[in-house]
Amino acid sequence: MTTLSTMKPNIKAKIKTLLTKSLLASFFFIATSVNALEIGQPAPDFTLKSMAGTNLKLTEQRGKIIVINFWASWCGPCRKEMPVLQKFYDKYQELGVSVWGVNVEQENQAGRDFLADLNLSFPILFDASNTISAMYQVEAMPTTIIVDRDGLVRYAFKGYKPGYEKKYAKAIKKLIRE
Repeated sequence: MTTLSTMKPNIKAKIKTLLTKSLLASFFFIATSVNALEIGQPAPDFTLKSMAGTNLKLTEQRGKIIVINFWASWCGPCRKEMPVLQKFYDKYQELGVSVWGVNVEQENQAGRDFLADLNLSFPILFDASNTISAMYQVEAMPTTIIVDRDGLVRYAFKGYKPGYEKKYAKAIKKLIRE
């Protein structure tokens, strides 16, 4: 019978290394699974300063439906989507819906330049450290998350193509009726 104590030292070291790596990989998988953004679960809380200078904290928005849109200045679909988001903000604001645009670039001047010719009135926030986009597992630009009145993630949309506004409208209307 072969045991760790009777194996040659280099084989013993390789087995220990393999076991350690397996254990670390398992821990990493469990840790990332615990923090996974899941539909029906509470939206990760955050506070960011808006371009207007106001701090916005997600948990203070309970009772409202929040459409969180992660975007970047280099993203062509983001430029097409912004006017659509403005229309939703204008149409549904009085019904308790807010739109938050979260720029994910470390250099926010590019984001400010991007916004210069867009006439947006919804809050624009900057996540220069990418902390918030990491919490929301943003992997595509743009990414739109819709949070219900109770602070639960209800919808997540990755990317944007013309026609997605129908999906957004359907989701928002459903949440308004609840």
